[in-house]
Amino acid sequence: MSDTLGLKLLSTLQEDGRLVVELAEEALPAPNGDEVLVRVEAAPINPSDLGLLFASADVEHADYEEGRIVARMPDSARRALAGRVGQPMAIGNEGAGTVIAAGDAPQAQALLGKRVALIGGGMFAEYRLLGAGGCMVLPDDVTAEQGASAFVNPLTALGFVETMKREGHRAIVHTAAASNLGQMLVRICQEDGIPLVNIVRNEAQVAILKDLGAEHVLDSSKDDFPAQLRTAIAATGATIAFDAIGGGNLVSKILHAMEQVQVKDVPYSRYGSNSLKQAYIYGALDLSSTVLTRSFGFMWNVGGWLLFPFLQKNDAETVERLRQRVRDGLTTTFASHYKARISLRQALSRDAVLTYNARRTGEKYLIVPNGG
Repeated sequence: MSDTLGLKLLSTLQEDGRLVVELAEEALPAPNGDEVLVRVEAAPINPSDLGLLFASADVEHADYEEGRIVARMPDSARRALAGRVGQPMAIGNEGAGTVIAAGDAPQAQALLGKRVALIGGGMFAEYRLLGAGGCMVLPDDVTAEQGASAFVNPLTALGFVETMKREGHRAIVHTAAASNLGQMLVRICQEDGIPLVNIVRNEAQVAILKDLGAEHVLDSSKDDFPAQLRTAIAATGATIAFDAIGGGNLVSKILHAMEQVQVKDVPYSRYGSNSLKQAYIYGALDLSSTVLTRSFGFMWNVGGWLLFPFLQKNDAETVERLRQRVRDGLTTTFASHYKARISLRQALSRDAVLTYNARRTGEKYLIVPNGG
């Protein structure tokens, strides 16, 4: 088999602070061993992809031409991203497509001709060469589009629930909760009987989750949000939060509300309550500083949560259990909905970039490499 030629999307930060995002041609060799060659048919644009694709570059005032964008990176971001200077970064955490060639290993041969979901980076491309372990065979009645988001959001949502259980909590607070991931978490918690407090940012997002049957949905833009938050936490007993926002003071408000609930009707202590309050930040929809106002005692933790380190801490049996649940619910519990579909070339147009890089909750975009 000769090399397979295809296009892929690369993002490179230059020494002078320019960010170059462009389509590049690559030649993929015939797969060896357990490798498979996949024709990519769909790949979602996740927030984590945008962080690598553009970071905080000024895309509004960038130079756009066919298949190429040149944008300026702020000085502060250049310093933070010094480690990637001069390195072309392939984009796209996950996707789905059809295996068109396979190495001679049995696990690779078993995938030949199969429609699979993919994980492993570099999915904003026409073709992807990777190990068979990065593939998950999709059910016959599941399309590539339905399977394209089979990894990041579903396993993240399930990971939240696993983390909650392992750390001894009984209910969850989730922010930016109207996202595709947030809607999955609502359905999971309904299925598993787990109380969930959903925080969103406007009435339209409240309606989305209410339509799903979510019980506690709070609009953080409302004046009575702090009171509503205390009421919801008291009703659910939530002591763990997963925050997609990152910047600002929302995490602080959540911890404060948890503490207010915990100290009610107990003897006063200058150290606050004895119950641990845990907040995990897993996103960066707000790139400003995370502000904590120390009004929640001493029994608290704030940390980061990432999917891949979580999966690496689990044994193969646990990971397969989670994957199987995803496979079983790809068109129901873990269904993703997309605002628009764009080709690789369209993904570098100014209008498309300004739209999908706005990172609006509930507005997910799908790259269909040969769709336009």
